[in-house]
Amino acid sequence: MNQQNRLNEQTLQVTGMTCDACAGHVQQALSCVSGVHAVQVDYPAATARLQVDAALAMVVLNAALPPSYRVQARDDDGRVGATVSGGSSAHPARDGSGAGLHIAVIGTGGAAMAAALRAAERGARVTVIERGTVGGTCVNIGCVPSKIMIRAAHVAHTRRHSPFDDGISASVPAIRRDVLLAQQQARVEDLRHAKYENILDDNPAITLLRGDARFADEHTLSVRLAEGGERTISFDRCLIAVGARPALPPIPGLKETPYWTSTDALAADHLPKRLLVLGAAVVACELGQAYARLGSAVTMIARSELFFHEDPAIGEAIGQVFADEGIRVLRQTQTRSVRHENGEFILDTSSGELRGDALLVATGRTPNSDTLELAKAGVHSAKSGAIAVDAQLRTSAAHIYAAGDCTDQPQFVYVAAAGGTRAAINMTGGDATLDLSSMPAVVFTEPQIATVGLSEAEAHLKGIETDSRTLSLDNVPRALANFDTRGFIKIVVEAASGRLLGVQAVADGAGELIQTAAIALRAGMTATELADQLFPYLTMVEGLKLAAQTFSKDVKQLSCCAG
Repeated sequence: MNQQNRLNEQTLQVTGMTCDACAGHVQQALSCVSGVHAVQVDYPAATARLQVDAALAMVVLNAALPPSYRVQARDDDGRVGATVSGGSSAHPARDGSGAGLHIAVIGTGGAAMAAALRAAERGARVTVIERGTVGGTCVNIGCVPSKIMIRAAHVAHTRRHSPFDDGISASVPAIRRDVLLAQQQARVEDLRHAKYENILDDNPAITLLRGDARFADEHTLSVRLAEGGERTISFDRCLIAVGARPALPPIPGLKETPYWTSTDALAADHLPKRLLVLGAAVVACELGQAYARLGSAVTMIARSELFFHEDPAIGEAIGQVFADEGIRVLRQTQTRSVRHENGEFILDTSSGELRGDALLVATGRTPNSDTLELAKAGVHSAKSGAIAVDAQLRTSAAHIYAAGDCTDQPQFVYVAAAGGTRAAINMTGGDATLDLSSMPAVVFTEPQIATVGLSEAEAHLKGIETDSRTLSLDNVPRALANFDTRGFIKIVVEAASGRLLGVQAVADGAGELIQTAAIALRAGMTATELADQLFPYLTMVEGLKLAAQTFSKDVKQLSCCAG
């Protein structure tokens, strides 16, 4: 039997062609696919006749085509299958995979990458669209550079002051911000290349398209290409994962000044002598403390209290730390106007006039979904711009999903990535949900702030009667050994059953211990059951055991590492 007889001849429908030249492009692209031995594309008939290896999958053919063209099979009667794009069926394969589907992903951050990779694993062809720098907020202008800067600030602080200064001489460090910035950005670029760009380049099922996307209709995106021109992308499913950006409060005069956002503060190559910070939550406190430790005189302006959405004890504890470190915090302060004169910021506030050399605005974030023309796709968003999603990450349009900071979910990269993964599973025929009931959260001040589950106030709003205990860190051997007993660990339980409802902690390493609390919460443990677990001695997480033990005994009367 010769090679010709062993080949499978197929006639496929081709969509996206607008002229004979398009047919040539399609024919050339398909001819390059391994396993394709002959191709004849007919533009008027919108068909492609192929001689192919019998095992060649449709998704392989479409992966080779530019995104504007698609091929799709026809049934035995010559009718086109019920596909919308990508040579796929409008529904996933019966085995729950995404074989043949074309999925568009808008963005390249944590949610987008997780979704693209999982969808490709499940057999889908994926087109990822990015208008800016690949990698999104976390690796480029968020988590990674901020934690590097915070760590550098920690080193500077401990060289200047520590609990062991009587035995280890302290010194005033020389801060070269330009060198620190270069080190920081080099690590950012390394991670972006390794974890985003290289992964996209190496995955044949994923096509990266650089441009600005917006919806043309419920199954079509129009992309203004970065290189010029416009391209139309049709899709079966779409994930919106465009993230968020710093929000600007409506303060008279602010827009006309060279204020900093968190992005600017992380990229600044100098340290201002006087830094004013508008805000009182995560970004404001993390960066405010970092700049203070690097040498700036920092004043924080809070409309209410520090971390006013959290248990009041958190704001009180961090406020005392800030006071001890020389950070000025103005509470219950309204900023009436901002102006910039002779290189100086001048703020008119309810606490008096404030002057500084730099102004960091860290009062929240707003979704980047405002340019997508969501209404054309039937996707609803709140007045804030946040896209509402259900537990399966679906938007108001059943075939369009959203994940990450552009949604109404908590703005953490691990929530975004988990949402992207689950959205991809659901877009390819699966049924996955995102349960946020035991979601841990960490603020990287020093000491760190970590929470999981419900605070007492949140439980009461749900009509749950609670009991709670707060353990000061002078009862935790690790904190005593560190000569740093700032902070606390608080456990909230359901009064009737003793079942864990939530944990709040301000402590060195609180971000590490909170995951144990999250697992205990997810397991439905009671305080008694948590207290009965084995915890390694002289670890901060042992404080969880001690806090749980306080529901039934006086831990001050226990010996070290008492079980």
